[in-house]
Amino acid sequence: MARTLEFYFDYGSPYSYLADTQVEAIAQRAGATLVRKPMLLGGVFKATGNHSPAELPQKSTWSGFDMPMWARHYGVPFQRNPFFPVNTLALMRGAAAAQIDGSFERYHPAVFKAMWVEGRDLNDMKEVAAVLTAAGLDAAKFGARIQDQDVKDRLKATTEEAVARGVFGAPTCFVDKMMFFGNDRLPFVELALKEELK
Repeated sequence: MARTLEFYFDYGSPYSYLADTQVEAIAQRAGATLVRKPMLLGGVFKATGNHSPAELPQKSTWSGFDMPMWARHYGVPFQRNPFFPVNTLALMRGAAAAQIDGSFERYHPAVFKAMWVEGRDLNDMKEVAAVLTAAGLDAAKFGARIQDQDVKDRLKATTEEAVARGVFGAPTCFVDKMMFFGNDRLPFVELALKEELK
């Protein structure tokens, strides 16, 4: 039976970006289905009492070395966003809307690229609109859509689902009931998908 890789993420998480560059290939190698689950990391932190690494000077300094190292290891572009931290509520609602409306395959890579490759100020909705327009999406529709109740409900439900399953940060992967937190756990995710994790 084909396995499923569930990937909980937030665009404000650089490690989510790094992991996102790998999860499709991992799922393909394992013959698994990838399901991306946008959640609001701020909501997860609030519910679990966790904090962003940006709030912890030692962790922030360490990650400044660690994240570029992972990017080099993966062979992917990366730069720390000079506008970090970014309030991702609108972006994550946008991801929920894009999944509902069938435009996620264009929306998702455009937002991650703008945040962690181009270092754009996604706190500024004009900048977000420019990113979406360049990706061939309707920025005006996006601005209206993220206020719709079905979109708000979808993001809230996914965030609450994540917390109920034990998620405390991003990225978090699930293979069946096995939870794997962090970009550095992807090798174990692949082993679990291949039923080789002992």
